[in-house]
Amino acid sequence: MPLSRFVPAPLLGLISGLLLGLNTLVTFTLMIVPALLKLVLPFTRKPCDRLLNALASSWVARNSVWLSLLERSPWQVEGAEGLNRHGWYLVSPNHRSWVDILVLQRVFHGRIPFLKFFLKQELIWVPVIGLAWWALDFPFMKRGRSSGAQAADLETTRKACQKFRSIPTTVINFVEGTRFTQAKHARQQSPYRHLLKPKVGALGIALATMGEQFEALLDVTLVYPDGTPSFWDLLSGRLGRVEVVVQRRSIPAEVVGGDPGRDKTQRARIGTWIEGQWAEKDALIEQRLLPRD
Repeated sequence: MPLSRFVPAPLLGLISGLLLGLNTLVTFTLMIVPALLKLVLPFTRKPCDRLLNALASSWVARNSVWLSLLERSPWQVEGAEGLNRHGWYLVSPNHRSWVDILVLQRVFHGRIPFLKFFLKQELIWVPVIGLAWWALDFPFMKRGRSSGAQAADLETTRKACQKFRSIPTTVINFVEGTRFTQAKHARQQSPYRHLLKPKVGALGIALATMGEQFEALLDVTLVYPDGTPSFWDLLSGRLGRVEVVVQRRSIPAEVVGGDPGRDKTQRARIGTWIEGQWAEKDALIEQRLLPRD
């Protein structure tokens, strides 16, 4: 039975926020020694990376416990069975809210390796968690349009992916580049009803540097039938229904490798591939939002 039935929403939100903050602080403290050790003694990188990933996974596990106590109704998850927790995956979800990240972590916890994101370079300065992201080798991207910025991002990702080759890793990329809002949708004149236009820059870099190692692309559709929740809605037990559909897709050989930052033909191939998925995803979201008997 959800805690929201017994605890007022503002109090529940405060307690949840404190628990999340405490979990993050404790986990980060435990990560300091192995993070410094692999920096000072590079030959310890592999065992330190395994420990750091285990600590990050334990952070997700603890978050998942309190999320289960907050949910008003069981989440509906489809297609997440039969995955390899010791494999390599590329995950491509739509993006509605900051809540998406905790939802994805909970859905995939114990099914595939810990999720690692492409992050804006400025986020490394976020207190505590920015250093945790650095310790976990999250790729920090400049996200500029200049050829110099793109070349730097490609090199950054190549270096990150070299580290990922020795330890099972999941790379996640929100190809919309930002959270969906009606204002952004109108400004883009998006051809999709429930999605923003996909951007293949970071995805192309991942495919160029590590495409042959990924077992599959996990195309994830996130749907919130009761409306897009805020992070405070999550913390205060007012999340509503959550539906997650996972579709495992083979990665075509023609979108792997190359230099999509400079090769327009390669970038067009990736764009066509993703746009096909986006059309299917948009139709799936529309179907899921229809009233049901």
